Amino acid sequence: MTPSDRAAAATMTTAEAQEAQELSDIFEVETPTPYEIMKLRARSHPGFLIGTSVVLVVFLVAVFANYIAPFDPYDQDISRRLINPIWGIGGSWENPLGTDAFGRDYISRVIHGARVSMIVGIVAPLIAACVGTIIGMIGGYFGGRIDAVAMYLINSKLALPGLVVALSLVAVFGGSVTVLVLVLAFLFWDRYAIVLRTVTQQIRSQDFVTAAEAVGCSLPRIIFSEILPNVMNQIIVILTLEMAIAILIEATLSFLGLGIQPPTPTWGNLIAEGRNFMFFKPYLVTIPGICLFFLAIAINMMGDGIRDITAPEGRN
Repeated sequence: MTPSDRAAAATMTTAEAQEAQELSDIFEVETPTPYEIMKLRARSHPGFLIGTSVVLVVFLVAVFANYIAPFDPYDQDISRRLINPIWGIGGSWENPLGTDAFGRDYISRVIHGARVSMIVGIVAPLIAACVGTIIGMIGGYFGGRIDAVAMYLINSKLALPGLVVALSLVAVFGGSVTVLVLVLAFLFWDRYAIVLRTVTQQIRSQDFVTAAEAVGCSLPRIIFSEILPNVMNQIIVILTLEMAIAILIEATLSFLGLGIQPPTPTWGNLIAEGRNFMFFKPYLVTIPGICLFFLAIAINMMGDGIRDITAPEGRN
């Protein structure tokens, strides 16, 4: 082969290589990151989208209740008591959901009632999550006597009847929002501790934790940087479930007269105030009851969606 033939062959080989590289770049598929995968799952999960939308709407209503409500929820006008909603006889758009036994605008009271439900439903599980996560992770990581102490605390809490304890504590210390939040946080922390203890024991033996210990990482670094991100999924799922339970317990205690006291508008108080008129004015009971029902369902749908999005391989 002459030098010119070898040069032509080399040029052809280079051109073919460039063409092959261009084709490879065209058909190369970039591997999506875990965050992008979760975004795709979230967009295609109807339960998560519906539940999150409802919870977000209720949260915004609670935050901006003072601006959304057409009237002050405490203003009374006996001359306008028990006016029907717009679909009833004598109803008007001035009071779309009618008025209660004291002439207070009902839609304003329902809107402000969402604020109490969201405060209790968010703050109480968050406090419980902090306490239960610390106890469960410490017990699961160290084992031995420390784990025995953690299990003693968990078993002692599990032996207590939850609702009876809540009724007793609220009856003794009063039914303010602060007392109710602290009581519910005391009732819920054990569920986080049980789950986090078991999961931490499993993660404790993983190679990345062993490697962090081998290079001399501090204990807070190992717990908060290596273990906590891997158990965050379980914490979020439990948190969403406890939100619904906290809201329902708050409504139950308020209905029984041991929760937040009237005239503060809560959905439980509205049901309790309207039960004497439920056969003549059923909207006084059904409207806050429907709000509680849909909020609890939406929170559970959101929690189930988070579970499917973050760890679909572990679902049943």
